[in-house]
Amino acid sequence: MSASLSHLGQVMLVGAGKMGLALARGWLDAGLRPNHLVLVDPAPGPAAQELARDYGLTLNSDASGLLPNVLVLAVKPQIIGAVMEGLRQVVGPQTLVISIAAGLTLDYLEGALQQNPPVIRAMPNAPASVLAGITALCPGPGSTPDDLEIARALFECVGRTVLIRNEALMDAVTGLSGSGPAYVYLAIEALSDAGVGLGISRSESSLLAAQTVFGAAKMLLDSGKSPGALRDLVATPGGTTVAGLKMLEKCNFRSAIMEAVEAAAARSRELGVLINRKKQA
Repeated sequence: MSASLSHLGQVMLVGAGKMGLALARGWLDAGLRPNHLVLVDPAPGPAAQELARDYGLTLNSDASGLLPNVLVLAVKPQIIGAVMEGLRQVVGPQTLVISIAAGLTLDYLEGALQQNPPVIRAMPNAPASVLAGITALCPGPGSTPDDLEIARALFECVGRTVLIRNEALMDAVTGLSGSGPAYVYLAIEALSDAGVGLGISRSESSLLAAQTVFGAAKMLLDSGKSPGALRDLVATPGGTTVAGLKMLEKCNFRSAIMEAVEAAAARSRELGVLINRKKQA
């Protein structure tokens, strides 16, 4: 991976929030040279300043006079319009643009930058900060297989990637893996609370809950078996797990999770519509 990153040329990262900094640290640790990473944020916080000190980076308040080979947009979709105004002079027709902003379409990104650069949408998630994320990549019509390999190299520094060819599914990805960690944290919290309610200490209960979820996920990824098959391995007929599963079904646990993903996906679509309306106004 480091060999791939060392040949990327100049990478500009716009946005030094939590995800932006997680990506930057992952790239640098994987071999991207500090002098090949340009970090742009008009108001960098203490975490960005600490990263700059640790790796010898220069923080830039704007992108003026900079000509990157790869531009990664890690800003919130609500402020993308103002950000795009400052980037038009630094993006050429050969600049690979990768956006992680939820709801922003490939068409919007290409039009807002005016040079028709190759564009790839990406949707990473919070576990990227511990190198265990999953990123969905959706290449635009003007991007090449080489562009996609660059995007893969960048995001596989912080986890795994999956290719989504149908852009219409990116809102669903946002609702599933983008927002999904929050649903898992809620489930872990509930498991821990139940343990405390049954007499286990908070620290022990939280560890039991978190490691259980981690182990179950690792088992699923490593075994290649379906969730249902693994569930049946745990659920002995007439045993304790079956009693618990019966209660979860009674409380519509499965439906609640599905509806949460659908609601988050719908909100992602709404954000995209709102941003596109602002562009047209």
